[in-house]
Amino acid sequence: MTKYIKSLFLAALIGFTACSDDFLTVQPTSSQEAGGPATEGAIVANLGATYQILLFDSYADFQFNSVPLMSDLRSDDIFKGGGDAGDQAALYRLSQFTLESNDVPTGLWNIYYSGLSRANNVIIACENAVDVDEEKLAMYKAEAHFLRAYYVHWLWKFWGNIPYFEEDLEEPYMARQFSADEIYAELMEDLTVATAEGVLPMNTNSSNDGRATRAAAMMLKARVVMYQKDVAKYAEVMADMQSIVSEGGYSLPDYASIWAREGEFGPESIFEANHLPEGKDWGEAWTGFGTNLPRFISPNELDGEDLLSGADFYEGGWGFGPVRSEVVGIFEEGDKRLAASINQFADGTYTKRFQNTGYFMAKYAARADYADAPYTADLNFENNVRIFRYAEALLNIAELEVVHGVAAGAKTAQSALDDIRQRAGLESVVASVDNIKLERRREFIGEGMRFWDLVRWGEADILSENIPEFSSNRTWADYMKYLPIPQSEIDKTEGDLKLVQNQGYN
Repeated sequence: MTKYIKSLFLAALIGFTACSDDFLTVQPTSSQEAGGPATEGAIVANLGATYQILLFDSYADFQFNSVPLMSDLRSDDIFKGGGDAGDQAALYRLSQFTLESNDVPTGLWNIYYSGLSRANNVIIACENAVDVDEEKLAMYKAEAHFLRAYYVHWLWKFWGNIPYFEEDLEEPYMARQFSADEIYAELMEDLTVATAEGVLPMNTNSSNDGRATRAAAMMLKARVVMYQKDVAKYAEVMADMQSIVSEGGYSLPDYASIWAREGEFGPESIFEANHLPEGKDWGEAWTGFGTNLPRFISPNELDGEDLLSGADFYEGGWGFGPVRSEVVGIFEEGDKRLAASINQFADGTYTKRFQNTGYFMAKYAARADYADAPYTADLNFENNVRIFRYAEALLNIAELEVVHGVAAGAKTAQSALDDIRQRAGLESVVASVDNIKLERRREFIGEGMRFWDLVRWGEADILSENIPEFSSNRTWADYMKYLPIPQSEIDKTEGDLKLVQNQGYN
């Protein structure tokens, strides 16, 4: 589905110089010298380049590092799957908490640092703008601060203590390493700009779907604050969520409808990555608009007509990310989310691979009519990744009130939970701590939320396990919430700016 945001991408492609090999360097557009006067065209080109990072994670710098998958692999919802333990071995070690600094997947590190640098270019250009309408300038700047916070928040969650910079770096392109708490402070500064009243719209329309909104910035603020467990800001987050409910115009459509092509930018969508079936190729990891995730997580050599849940429009894939059998049991009878979240295929209709359970993720599964453009099909599915949904705002309200004791507004914890369950076809239950946490797991399976929730709730100990029949034997320790900093990045630094490895890793 072609949306307005693509025009920004096309502007970026006209003026943007491709990423260099160094993760800390990205060149300004050819229509703006670094630090010099910037026209509106230069600002928009830089902004388009910054948005485009949203489309790179599934083939991140030539690595299969989809951020929902990379998040869920450390959870208790899925296994690694694929051909065997050595097929994408780093992802297997990620799932087993045994990564070392010399084999950590670096795709997300590289693309999100590129995103940071590109966002910096937009902000610098805005500061040097010439003949640009003030309201437009404020909007561009707020979008850039949101995108910078979004990319940095992933670096912060995956690695914690990371290099950070806001100005162009001079050779040898090294930046100071910030502590995780210092990064949190930088994120909050960006989100203060992005959530400012009257700058970004609370919602989008058909002319600008895919662009950042104030609601998206509020949702990111909620994730950051709640992950940091910054109790002093919980009331602010509650107020933000209440504003999304009362002012955003969002609603809860049929759950299954969210994940189809027609569900893109639907009434529940607060922010999503606008994938289009074109442009990516095996030798081009920094171009295009498609995603590889659907091929990656779909069963191998599938005959899609034999899906036990009744649909017949799925394609086969590579068999990664099989859903754990016990996850099916967390759904109540009649829960409409089960069939929309998890596919089950009959024996003999696909080739069983490593850690096969018979269950596969459905939300971003390979759909037969999604990769029909004259490009490399494996990399160019058009399944939009739904980054923020209205359901999360409702469950944030429920959690903040019941789990953390924050006073609610017009939307209470009980009514928020009831809204979620009614959409799922279920009766009301008491808005207790356990019920809210369980509902959150059901609602967001396959969307990369579960691991981060367990960490921030202090419940990640349940991830320790020994399951020989599925080749999963792992032991959780608190330091493992961060990955080891890639040794290749440590080796690029020296002197006072030498990167220090995260605690617990060699």
